[in-house]
Amino acid sequence: MQEYKRISITKDEIVPLAEKMRKNGVILAMIHGYLDKNGLPNISYEYQIDPGIESYYVEGEKVLPTISHIYDLAAEWPERELNELIDITFEGLDTSKRLFMPDSMLEGQGQIFVTPMSELIEKAHKKKED
Repeated sequence: MQEYKRISITKDEIVPLAEKMRKNGVILAMIHGYLDKNGLPNISYEYQIDPGIESYYVEGEKVLPTISHIYDLAAEWPERELNELIDITFEGLDTSKRLFMPDSMLEGQGQIFVTPMSELIEKAHKKKED
C-alpha cells in the first residue's frame, strides 16, 4: 500500500527542500494548487519517496520562489500552469508566454473557467434534440 504524508512548510523552505530532494535523487511527482473557500492559495509539492508520496504544502501565499532551476520542466510546467490558472507568481519563472490559454484571452487574476455540471448536461441534451 502506498503511503501519503502531508507536511506544512513555509515559502522560505521550498527551495532548500527541493535542493535536498534533488541531491538525494528524489523525483518531483507534481506541484498542485487550488484556491480554498476563502480564495487563498494552497500549493503542494509532491515528492515520490518510496513507498509513497510526501506532500509539502504552503498555504495563503500568492508569491513563491520557482524551483524550475532545480527540477527543470518537471517544475516549470506546473508552476506556469498555476501562474496562468490561479494567478500564483513564481519568482524567477519566465511567464512571458502563455502555456495553455491563447494570448487573446482576457487578462486578469487567474483564468479558471468552471462550468456547472447541470449546465453541461443541459447543453448535451439540447445537442441530442437538435
